[in-house]
Amino acid sequence: MAHAVTVNLTQEKDFRFAIEFGEGIPVLHGDETPPLGGGTGPNPAHLLAAAVGNCMSDSLLFAIRKFKQNPEPIRSTVTATIDRNPDKRLRVLNIEVKLTLGVAGSSLDHLDRALGQFEEFCTVGQSVRQGIPVTVEVYDSDGVRLK
Repeated sequence: MAHAVTVNLTQEKDFRFAIEFGEGIPVLHGDETPPLGGGTGPNPAHLLAAAVGNCMSDSLLFAIRKFKQNPEPIRSTVTATIDRNPDKRLRVLNIEVKLTLGVAGSSLDHLDRALGQFEEFCTVGQSVRQGIPVTVEVYDSDGVRLK
């Protein structure tokens, strides 16, 4: 049942890399922010935040759709806090995920069950949590905090 995901990176210039995900998927260009890089693409912290947010969003959508409900469109805002650790090295210290449903929470059946389990389905978020604190909040389209 185990499978591997392979990504190929090729340096183009300085800290800019072409990131290839496989056939049929467009190449993404990553770059460090100035002054180290040129800032021509997302840096590794952006990609980490995007991966966690995308996975949490997918998991929430999956959990709600299991009950044949439609929460779309889901919007996500992910903030990765980067600061120095006790050894003065820059590290991602925590990640905050804010998910917002496209509908009122009151319009969705079984929402409490979906909210209680969706984070467990997120492969990336749960893996990252083993080393970085990840907090998740969910709001509905009216701004009501659901989780």
